[in-house]
Amino acid sequence: MWSCRLNQIKSSRTKKSITNSKPIAEILSDQSCLSRTGQGLGSYFFSQMGQWQYLLELFIGGNTLALVLALAEAQSWQALSVLQLLQYMLYISWILLCFAALLEFFQQQFQRMGIKLALMSGFLLLQVIVLLTTISLNILIYIGTNLSFQGLNWTIILDQLSLHLSLGILLGMFCFRYLYLREQWQQQQHSELKARIQAMQARIHPHFLFNSLNSVISLISIDPDKAEQMLLNLSRLFRASFQELKLVSVQEEIDLCQRYLQIEQIRLGERLQVEWKLENKELYSQVQIPLLTLQPLLENSIFHGVEKILTKSTISVLIEILQNQINIIITNPYMQENKTLKKGHGIAIENVRQRLEAYYGSTVSLQTFAGEGMFTTVLRYRYK
Repeated sequence: MWSCRLNQIKSSRTKKSITNSKPIAEILSDQSCLSRTGQGLGSYFFSQMGQWQYLLELFIGGNTLALVLALAEAQSWQALSVLQLLQYMLYISWILLCFAALLEFFQQQFQRMGIKLALMSGFLLLQVIVLLTTISLNILIYIGTNLSFQGLNWTIILDQLSLHLSLGILLGMFCFRYLYLREQWQQQQHSELKARIQAMQARIHPHFLFNSLNSVISLISIDPDKAEQMLLNLSRLFRASFQELKLVSVQEEIDLCQRYLQIEQIRLGERLQVEWKLENKELYSQVQIPLLTLQPLLENSIFHGVEKILTKSTISVLIEILQNQINIIITNPYMQENKTLKKGHGIAIENVRQRLEAYYGSTVSLQTFAGEGMFTTVLRYRYK
């Protein structure tokens, strides 16, 4: 059973077919949140420049600044020189691209700095780029005009340097003001997302609590030890649900899920069968996952699958770690005539997706497939 399923699920064509099923929902992230909760302000401030959307926004802003400078020099639209405008645009774009490339190259060094030191270092780096670019251009223009180094002196080399450094200061103010506003907006977005995620995390289906307590009551007189173990598992599960947003190891999440499944196993008896396929288990203690990511998916598999079917049902869980990516595939039976299935699964999947995106951004891929009486959830993200 697993060999067939692995061949289909591990295929690069996962989006097209999983156990001959058709996609009913596909949730893909198209934008990044903060890459890590608790990341330092300075590290975030300077680590986003390498992303294409930030470069595009800076490029547009830089060209707008070039237009303003060229227009100020011409003093009217009629006197505006296209050649002068292109020179400003190319100069500013080159400065911004060099600045972004060097920030990407020295990203780890900036991450270790405080916000004030990072700002000062970034500003000085920008002025050094302006200085070197101006000197290089002056030398290249002189050589291109005279085809020799004769007559080259410091006056020619440093020509218009003060003007360009003033432009560099203006450009620096523009860049860092932009980065500061972007950072403030991202911090606000992340705070709102964190509040929503914590509210989701504290939400465990009431039916699960009531059913579990009823099972404990029925077991007290029959099997006190089993009732005690069930209460301990229930306590551990609820303690985890009220903890703050954090990362735990994959092994811890699996242990928590197994406690949850033990509770459901007592309640559902032989109707619930769980098949685990765990690949590369030696990495589970090193790889992290947001707390209560896997458990809500299993809870939905039981609530929308096993509970609706009176015969023996099997939930299959595959977890594998390949090339800095973790893949989780959960399959469970479901009844096609159940009209509330799609809605119920969608709520849990959307909650899990938002929680993962808070940590791993656009690397998160979460898809669901419905086949002949089988529902499959495929979760993938890069953990490094």
